[in-house]
Amino acid sequence: MKKTNLFWPLPLLLVAACGEESSSTESENPNNSTNEEGIYVTASFSIIGDMAEAVVGDRGTVDYIVPIGEEPHEYEPVPSNFQEVNDADVFYVNGMNLEAWLERIVDNAADTEIVQVTEGMEEIPLEQEDGPDPHAWLSPKNAEVYIDNIVADLSERDPEGAETFEENGRAYLEEIDTLVVEIEEMLADIPEEQRLIVVSENAFKYFGRDFNMDTDGIWDINSHEEGTTGQINRIIDVLNDRDIPAVFVESTVDKRYMETVADNASLEIAGEVYTDAVGVEGSEASSYIDMMRYNAETFAEGLSE
Repeated sequence: MKKTNLFWPLPLLLVAACGEESSSTESENPNNSTNEEGIYVTASFSIIGDMAEAVVGDRGTVDYIVPIGEEPHEYEPVPSNFQEVNDADVFYVNGMNLEAWLERIVDNAADTEIVQVTEGMEEIPLEQEDGPDPHAWLSPKNAEVYIDNIVADLSERDPEGAETFEENGRAYLEEIDTLVVEIEEMLADIPEEQRLIVVSENAFKYFGRDFNMDTDGIWDINSHEEGTTGQINRIIDVLNDRDIPAVFVESTVDKRYMETVADNASLEIAGEVYTDAVGVEGSEASSYIDMMRYNAETFAEGLSE
């Protein structure tokens, strides 16, 4: 696991504290795993937060920075985010160049450690530029890497809780194993020639690799040039050549680009899928496992017609 110390510029901490009540500003630095409230984890976005919460259980608290509904590539941190990370025992990030805003947080002073929970991941490269595709979480078969890294880090920080973390991690991965079987069964009936997932951002490469699906998108990754005429025309040609019955939109991406593609290719948008965040509480995708099950169901229904 990659670990980095965080350093905070004093002006940022002063801004973060203004107008906000925080017990940590009136007591010693809470960055230790033996405080009375248990370990405090902050994650960069909701999917990592959901996994971390499953492992932490009742031995601590988990928060995340990027709100549900926003994408983590170009998120703009607000002052309270700096305080949240500063108060945490550890800050879990995806890495793989996902959190472009991280440098704004990691610029000077404090003791919070950053841990990249994708360490050891078998990466898939981006197609249109250098670097790995960061969306490794979009295949549940990769959850083991995330969970193993989280379990190992928490066990080091809180040795008394190591057995609990390991048990929680095993239980979670058993649920993942069941989910993988469910997804394989859901996708089995999609005809070979229709096994192409098209969304705005080509984020499902890991899912495609692990479940024998082709993937494509209008663009390769958010935060770069998006939705140009050339990109839209290219994906329309791909859809027409493959005679694909449907395309999909994402919960955290502007839907207008895919609506343009669907209109010009005479296709329906078969549903909304979740990529960069879980769904809101009470939705069909309010946890990582529910989110991946819902995505697979949506793909299966849309591409089996």
